[in-house]
Amino acid sequence: MELDLLDARLLDLVQRNNRLSSEALGEKVGLSASGVQRRLKRLRSRRVIEADVSIVSPKAIGRNVTMLVLISFERSRADVLDRFKRAVCKMSEVMSGFYVAGQAEFVLLVTAHSMEDYEEFTRRLVHDTPDIKRVDTMVVLDRFKAGFTVPMSSIACW
Repeated sequence: MELDLLDARLLDLVQRNNRLSSEALGEKVGLSASGVQRRLKRLRSRRVIEADVSIVSPKAIGRNVTMLVLISFERSRADVLDRFKRAVCKMSEVMSGFYVAGQAEFVLLVTAHSMEDYEEFTRRLVHDTPDIKRVDTMVVLDRFKAGFTVPMSSIACW
């Protein structure tokens, strides 16, 4: 989809704060409120904007442990990998999942209430997925940046 400078500026703003009104967005980019609404509707319908969400602090709700989990498989068959992807999408502990190239097939961002809670998660994961060869866990000591903001500078400079 072709994006112009106004689209890029709107996307930059709503990524940082999706609670801005159409009027406030319009003032910042030089459009009417209805023009902003039309553009945002188009961006959502074409899946440029995938979701409008709030980022919740895991620690604020008692999920005090965060891990990056690398998953390696015995066999990298398409049916095995697709089944694993579907299973991961149903796991509430998994905040993000990535199919990757390198040492492992998958990297998961996982939160847990405690290390005991995480141990239970890994037991279920390995039990439910017999093709897993290896699970490597990196415990996050400090989350110093979190977000999903995509740089808009590649579209247009302003």
